[in-house]
Amino acid sequence: MKSLFLSFAFLLAPIFSLLGGHHEILDLPGKKGPGKGKTIVLVSGDEEYRTEESMPMLAKILSQKHGFHCKVLFAWDATGKYVDPNNQAGVRGWHHLKSADLMLIGTRFRKPSAEEAKHITEFLNAGKPIIGIRTSTHAFNGGGKFGDKISYGAFGPLVMGEGWVSHHGRHKGEGARGVIVDANAKHPILQGVQDVFGPSDVYGIKRVTADKDTILLRGGVTKTLDPKSELVEGKKNDPMQPLAWL
Repeated sequence: MKSLFLSFAFLLAPIFSLLGGHHEILDLPGKKGPGKGKTIVLVSGDEEYRTEESMPMLAKILSQKHGFHCKVLFAWDATGKYVDPNNQAGVRGWHHLKSADLMLIGTRFRKPSAEEAKHITEFLNAGKPIIGIRTSTHAFNGGGKFGDKISYGAFGPLVMGEGWVSHHGRHKGEGARGVIVDANAKHPILQGVQDVFGPSDVYGIKRVTADKDTILLRGGVTKTLDPKSELVEGKKNDPMQPLAWL
């Protein structure tokens, strides 16, 4: 299993029911493209970065332009009537991982039940790939485990390569510019990538190192959240923190 980390009530229930018969998930069949026949499960659920909005947009691109069958999971309120990112135990549909070829996760401090965790454990044990964005370094929280070796809190460090450390840039004040690592500039994942900017701060990273991991991008801390902002001077960018890695 390889993991990739990329440091990136609006839908009504009737809409979910029209898409593949799943009222708890967004089910988008793939059209023509290289992903035809492959299924991606995109897991949303965070209180800060609106993955319940971004994951459906990404799923639409992947399904309609690239052919992947996409299923988006959401955190629901306790009654199951509306999407509630604040409900850390509310993600529904983990069983869809059984048919997934890839999991794309962007959750923050989620607390699946022991029964739900079994589906994640089976996915991990199958050695299937995972792409994590932003808060997937601290995707889960609580006293549960995936199998008998990985606690919820250890998912970030052991599976994604890093856990929660710190806000390296000033939270909600300084941005992040992705700087391509020259040694890995020709990596297939970076094909077509020229300029990356995030209107959010860089995370502090301590476990990811160039001698054991493939660092694709480093995060340059910018003075403001404006995409045209210059990099800050001094120790924050010397060295720059890993921003995207394998």
